[in-house]
Amino acid sequence: MTSQGSVEVKISEETAKGVYSNNVVISHNAEEFVMDFMFIAPNSGTVNARVIVSPEHAKRIMAALKDNIAKYEKSFGKIQDLARPETKPASYH
Repeated sequence: MTSQGSVEVKISEETAKGVYSNNVVISHNAEEFVMDFMFIAPNSGTVNARVIVSPEHAKRIMAALKDNIAKYEKSFGKIQDLARPETKPASYH
């Protein structure tokens, strides 16, 4: 730990590059939320990342996203609500 209880976090070069997602499927059970981040292209799709979190952490993520969206819109203007894409992944393989 570093000063005042902060934690030094390391990130690999590969993870730091990130992955692009234009779709997410979220499911849950009593113990966890599962978020599959996907890239959907015409006639195909790929799950790029699966993130599994506790219900409590899912709620903290939702609050953090809400806060960050408000800050973004204050700086850059309102994000327009768009219709959801009609294409849904048929299944996972």
